[in-house]
Amino acid sequence: MDIQINKLMKYLLAITIVLSTLIAQATPSSTQADSLVILFGNKTRLVVHSDDKEGIRQLSNYDINKIIRDMGMKLDSAKNGETYIVIDRNKVQRYLQDTVLVVTRQNGTVTVTVKESESGQDNRSNDDNYSKRSRYNRSGGSNWGLGLDWGAIGLNSLIQQGSNASYPSESYNLRPLGSRYVSLGLVQKPTLIRGKTASLKLYYGLGVSWNNYMFDNNVIVQKGSTGVVFADAGRDLIKSKLTVCSINVPFVPRVTFYNESGRKVFHLGLGAYAGYRVDSYTKVKETNGDKNHDHSDFYLNNFRYGLMAHIGIIQTNFFVKYDLNPLFVDGKGPNVRALSFGIGF
Repeated sequence: MDIQINKLMKYLLAITIVLSTLIAQATPSSTQADSLVILFGNKTRLVVHSDDKEGIRQLSNYDINKIIRDMGMKLDSAKNGETYIVIDRNKVQRYLQDTVLVVTRQNGTVTVTVKESESGQDNRSNDDNYSKRSRYNRSGGSNWGLGLDWGAIGLNSLIQQGSNASYPSESYNLRPLGSRYVSLGLVQKPTLIRGKTASLKLYYGLGVSWNNYMFDNNVIVQKGSTGVVFADAGRDLIKSKLTVCSINVPFVPRVTFYNESGRKVFHLGLGAYAGYRVDSYTKVKETNGDKNHDHSDFYLNNFRYGLMAHIGIIQTNFFVKYDLNPLFVDGKGPNVRALSFGIGF
């Protein structure tokens, strides 16, 4: 949530600069100043200053939605040392006549330049003729946040790859709703290519996940001398589960699509991930409320890797992860692979 608020404040600040500059061009100087203050919640506000009330009224001559969309798209992809020129060649929808906006980012500072162009053409050779009206500081543009924007929660399943007489599938059947997946992590999603209706981003970072496998029968997972053992408890249990905690590195290229207003409507990503097991333990809860924990490696593979897919519809994000290597060491447990799926937030 903090990242989205910071990004909104950056856009509002950029809009404030542009509107203030446009008003300064459209109105004569006066001894009396007026201002328009728009409040967003309790801590965010948009302030537009003018020499008089007529200058604020002139805002109706500008396509504010187009300014927000164009400035947001350019600032989102601005890189250090690069200059972007935003010009409206459409003679029906434009800011005001043939307005040219020049956005330049240099060493963390974004400079917004406004010029009324007679020809309405994009002419980079005349950049020196643009009068610099205002500037503001913009952070380095990092997109770090938690998990799939904040985190992820879902369910786990075990996909059997081959039969093994020592490990019949009924000995490790899972409770579907009890076998939960939870992850948190720091991720970054820089934009590699940005167009009017689509962009290509790279999702990568570092996170930690907990794969919980809750067993349907009254079995307890134990580490035997030659392999993992799914032992019959011989009594009723409230729950018995195996939890695997791993550190993971995802790497997922994502294509995001936008509507005419520049809002995200859909994204699709397909990539890979790799991880390392840092802990694993069992948790058994008895009918009388007693709880028992046992930490061990249980012949689990320390390294894990697989494929990951992201599907997003507006603000809802779904994910699917599938391990390409077995959950247990070969010959030390059932030949199964982990499948996780759920929703990100």
